[in-house]
Amino acid sequence: MSSNTETKYIFITGGVVSSLGKGVAAASIAALLESRGVDVTMLKMDPYINIDPGTMSPIQHGEVFVTEDGAETDLDLGHYERFIRTKMSKLNNFTTGRVYSDVLRKERRGDYLGHTIQVIPHITNEIQEKVIAAAKGHQVAIVEVGGTVGDIESLPFLEALRQLSFRVGRQNTAFIHLSLAPYLPTAGEVKTKPTQHSVKELLSIGIQPDILICRSTVALPVHERNKIALFCNVDEKAVISMKDVDSIYKIPALLSSQGLDELLVKRFGLNVPAPDLREWEEVIYKEANPIYEVDVALVGKYVELPDAYKSVNEALKHAGLFNRAKVKIHYVDSETVAARGADEMLAGYDCILVPGGFGNRGVEGKILAAQYAREHKIPYFGICLGMQVAVIEFARHVCGYTDANSTEFDSNTTNPVIGLISEWGVDVLKTGTLEQLGGTMRLGANRIDLKKGTHIYDLYNGNMVERHRHRYEVNSKYIPALEEHGMVISGTSEHHGLVEAIELKDHPWFIACQCHPEFTSTPREGQPLFIDFIRAGIEYHNQKASGK
Repeated sequence: MSSNTETKYIFITGGVVSSLGKGVAAASIAALLESRGVDVTMLKMDPYINIDPGTMSPIQHGEVFVTEDGAETDLDLGHYERFIRTKMSKLNNFTTGRVYSDVLRKERRGDYLGHTIQVIPHITNEIQEKVIAAAKGHQVAIVEVGGTVGDIESLPFLEALRQLSFRVGRQNTAFIHLSLAPYLPTAGEVKTKPTQHSVKELLSIGIQPDILICRSTVALPVHERNKIALFCNVDEKAVISMKDVDSIYKIPALLSSQGLDELLVKRFGLNVPAPDLREWEEVIYKEANPIYEVDVALVGKYVELPDAYKSVNEALKHAGLFNRAKVKIHYVDSETVAARGADEMLAGYDCILVPGGFGNRGVEGKILAAQYAREHKIPYFGICLGMQVAVIEFARHVCGYTDANSTEFDSNTTNPVIGLISEWGVDVLKTGTLEQLGGTMRLGANRIDLKKGTHIYDLYNGNMVERHRHRYEVNSKYIPALEEHGMVISGTSEHHGLVEAIELKDHPWFIACQCHPEFTSTPREGQPLFIDFIRAGIEYHNQKASGK
């Protein structure tokens, strides 16, 4: 039997339909346990065959969240880091493709001594080992299974977790199943059959859920709660209602009010204090009681799918909390900006943000957005590609390099102010980790050397470490010309002097960075660049209102 000091595992599955909020529910449970002093980590298992989401279109998958150690992961890991203070790593997200790839690599190496490789036990064992590796050293590990119960793709994961629950001791595991309990207005009641059938699917593969979380537009009535408990073999107290709320940061308190964290604490025999949700109460209070309003134009090419910019969206909202402002995000299609002009598409906003991205679709509209912000003295924040287009715009219209471009968009440009480092920077490739940068990404957390006296230096107190995900860099050969015309290179990479951040001298707030600061923003701590960007937007808004 397993001892009480061993890691406890919470397995979270979903049923009926996807997009029920399984990731947010898992993160909220983690936040509750953390508020009780429990050391908790989280991991996500995704059933798709891709090795990771790094090559997947944001239209299909949403944003790619980057961890400190450079893993390209599912966007749910962003939720995890926003709800708890444990940092995620490459161990905290893996896919079916990664599992099979690793098993086949071992088979080719001869690790299996000539045995026939099968889903059971080889694939399921590999899944278990990855879960255990990610959980190591933590009191509780919350494991989210992507997809829904009944999907063929998810079966190896579910079987692996069933086996793992006995391997580590059933008393050290809890299965939580998130299901749909739809409210039908025509019938005037919440229907329980979808949840019953979903649990039946789980039972058919040998998993009995210990706790059910029922998603609905309304609170689950007592009668329906009792009915679900009866037909799904769980205690009535273990049927939790998760109704729609206007803020995801209200969910921890919603779950705690129904005793979910207490059920888990008792199950695992944890001697911990009551939850301390004061920090979350402060977040909710600020969110519900803004003093200001600010309109942000987010200029990108995936405006039909806000999840493509999930961390940016959340970071803007967090910045609003710290400025007591309601941040209204307006998604502006960069292709439409190029077609109809910046004057028509961007007039009236308090600040402009151009996020990261790849490919040339819509890039000229992003360049126009940077030009419009520069010329009209509107606060501008460029992230990754948003910095590169700002440099291209400045080179074209201020420095006089009319055909300035990135070799990503025009391989024949005579003024490649942005390019692969292998195209122009042979000298800087002699040392460090950038020797393969021309064919790979620069990923993960990197220290950035900041120039004293700049705005960004003050915001970070001279100590900036942020995460990266890009291939192309500012061509260092153009730095003298850029600086001569008023651009400030305010940040460079620690080892190679690559441009990491820029500012404009004659502008109230024009900052762009090659990194992705949105990945480190949280509702409790915020993020300095985003907080100051929204402050500048409020100031611009107030100046407009006063007619200055």
